[in-house]
Amino acid sequence: MNEELLLLLGDKIKSKRTQKNITLEQLANRAGVSKGLISQIENNRTVPSLPVLFNIIHSLEEDLKTFFEDMHESLGNGNVLVIRKGEEKVFQKESVKGFSYKRILTRSITSQAADVVLLELKKNASRKQMISTDAFECKYILKGKVEYQVGKETFLLEEGDTLFFNGRTPHRLKNAGNTDATILVIYLF
Repeated sequence: MNEELLLLLGDKIKSKRTQKNITLEQLANRAGVSKGLISQIENNRTVPSLPVLFNIIHSLEEDLKTFFEDMHESLGNGNVLVIRKGEEKVFQKESVKGFSYKRILTRSITSQAADVVLLELKKNASRKQMISTDAFECKYILKGKVEYQVGKETFLLEEGDTLFFNGRTPHRLKNAGNTDATILVIYLF
């Protein structure tokens, strides 16, 4: 299994358990494992063995095929991924007062280098020509509205939205708002 699927696995188990009002202890008893192990799996701190995973899914009274099909659909198969503000996955990594984790994006990418930059676009700024890079690109809109064209698709992004795509696909952007815009850009080479 790849990393994103493993991270989704814990989220999916926790989601199904809470939807069915099953406690950690109840699920652990049904699956024949410890409460601590269920907690570790749900918080992506450990990966269950296949027999344990199958016992957990069975204990949740879920169909094995459907369980994994739904997960693959949520990974997305396209070259471009848009995550709108509010679609981030809230998760608890540690019990520290005042810490709030939101997973914006998890993707398996073979990368050797990363470049993290802030891009500020003045009002009416735009790139006329399509460009491409030798990197995967992740854009997080910190402020303003930005229109991104990737290939033949155009996306209007607002504060809190994330765009992820293969930079080898021709792309361009423009400030689509009435104010300056700021984008956190991560290039994965």
